Amino acid sequence: MVFSSITFLFFFLPIFMTAYFLSPTNRAKNLTTLFCSLVFYGWGEPWFLLILLASIAFNTLAALIIDARDGPARRVVLGVAVMANLLLLGIFKYANFIGSNLDAALRPFGVDVSLPHIPLPLGISFFTFHCLSYVIDVFRRRFPANRDPVEVALYIALFPQLVAGPIVRYSTVARQLRGRTHSLYHASAGARIFVIGLAQKVLIADPLAPLVEVVFDHTFQPSMLESWTGLLAYTIQIYFDFAGYSNMAIGLGLVLGFTFPRNFRLPYTSLSVTEFWRRWHMSLSAWLRDYLYIPLGGSRFGVLRTYRNLLTVFLLCGLWHGANWSFILWGAWHGAFLVLERAGFGRILNRLPVPVRWSYALLAVMGGWAMFRARDLAEAGSLYAGLVGRYGIDAVSFEMQGKLNGGTIIPLMAGCALAVLPRLVPLVRLPPLLAKLAAPADAAWTFGLMLLAMLSVAAGTYSPFLYFRF
Repeated sequence: MVFSSITFLFFFLPIFMTAYFLSPTNRAKNLTTLFCSLVFYGWGEPWFLLILLASIAFNTLAALIIDARDGPARRVVLGVAVMANLLLLGIFKYANFIGSNLDAALRPFGVDVSLPHIPLPLGISFFTFHCLSYVIDVFRRRFPANRDPVEVALYIALFPQLVAGPIVRYSTVARQLRGRTHSLYHASAGARIFVIGLAQKVLIADPLAPLVEVVFDHTFQPSMLESWTGLLAYTIQIYFDFAGYSNMAIGLGLVLGFTFPRNFRLPYTSLSVTEFWRRWHMSLSAWLRDYLYIPLGGSRFGVLRTYRNLLTVFLLCGLWHGANWSFILWGAWHGAFLVLERAGFGRILNRLPVPVRWSYALLAVMGGWAMFRARDLAEAGSLYAGLVGRYGIDAVSFEMQGKLNGGTIIPLMAGCALAVLPRLVPLVRLPPLLAKLAAPADAAWTFGLMLLAMLSVAAGTYSPFLYFRF
């Protein structure tokens, strides 16, 4: 089920909210939310629900065993739990990739290792990371294992952040699982954030899909104009698609009494690739830092091991996003820039004018998006060739001409402005009289945005979030 769908907005959400707020106790609210979260997850593919439930049961039990043990036994159980989670991820997310590469390598020798296709469960990367952080933090004695299976299951399966984040630590919501306060202020603030996220998805990200698909999926040798148009459209699309989902999740969580971490902070205003990763998918960056980079040694054992750790983390970050060589190279791309900036280029960069630093960071990020979106390395190579004019400068295919209209150009321009202007334009303190009018104006603006988004959903077609496949 998708947040930006008629089923969710007009049926699931009203029914759930009614049942939730009619539930008399916190325990009843938890049970209602857990049941609806499982319905939400199993709506499209019910058998995926068995994988989620098995993961919840296994990690709940593993955490209890780890918490009850001392000495080497705790490490053994932790190792088994971590390996089991990684094995689950490996089977469902990477078995097809490994099998296809082995088949390609061994087929010339007459060996056939083709495997049956294994479907990818929705959000498996996200709920596996939730499970891993939970059992690891129990091992680290950050908190005791929760003996209430309903609370643990709700933490892992809570539907707003279940399939595409943000990645929430158990410690962030532990108290809220046991008891939450609800207020009109938090509900209205959460609803406003949800509406903004919905508008980001359906009014900016979705209309740009035709431009992106023409360049990446239907044009074999795009011209320079087509290549840069498609890449810019994807740069805006993936940001507003993913940030839109995160805002909807954060808003829904706030309405329910949960506080989720912020996931984006104007990443396209960054002045370096290092700063970009402090602003883009911040919950993933923090997870990789705390559960991978620091355990590998971080920056504690000399520069060479620091560079090795950075490259390792981002190679795995790319692999986490998808089982494809283009994702792995995307991770290596970002890891190489982080090493370069840490090795001394960052100091040089800090002496340059702000527009130069911003241009460098944005071009580096966009260059990575070309690999990220490409279906394979050949498609990525074709787009890179197009970006430098290999197939002509300003030629535009007939199909591309049909997509360049007000329905795509206006969202593209609006997305570009909204991605950078809030940081570049300083906030102005309003005079007292205008400040009094700001709240009603903001409410009216939010209501109008909601109407536009709802009309777009009602008139549109099914459009899953881009990060659902990760």
